[in-house]
Amino acid sequence: MQTLLVRLKPYDPRRGCVLRRYTYRGIKFHDERGWYRVDKEVADYLRGVRQVPGDTHAPLAFDVCTEAEAKVLDAEQDAATTRPRRDDCASDGPRRRHRAKARIVTPDLKP
Repeated sequence: MQTLLVRLKPYDPRRGCVLRRYTYRGIKFHDERGWYRVDKEVADYLRGVRQVPGDTHAPLAFDVCTEAEAKVLDAEQDAATTRPRRDDCASDGPRRRHRAKARIVTPDLKP
């Protein structure tokens, strides 16, 4: 019996990923828990699940892959979310704060 890894895509409403939990055959999938090892039959069903039920244009709800593919996906996601430290960034020169000029209204000058 072959098993595959599945996970709910991370919550990102701008990209249409709005599912945080999903239950199928008694297995509760949570987006923050990461990868689940499931049978091939379950994985095949989850490949077709959409973020919005009945909407064929909605993005897919699950990442379904082998263990090697999961490691690659995790590495890509870590690289995309890691930001350079401030010390590593090139300096653009002194940073200036722009202050909004206050508008002075006197009785003899009307706006």
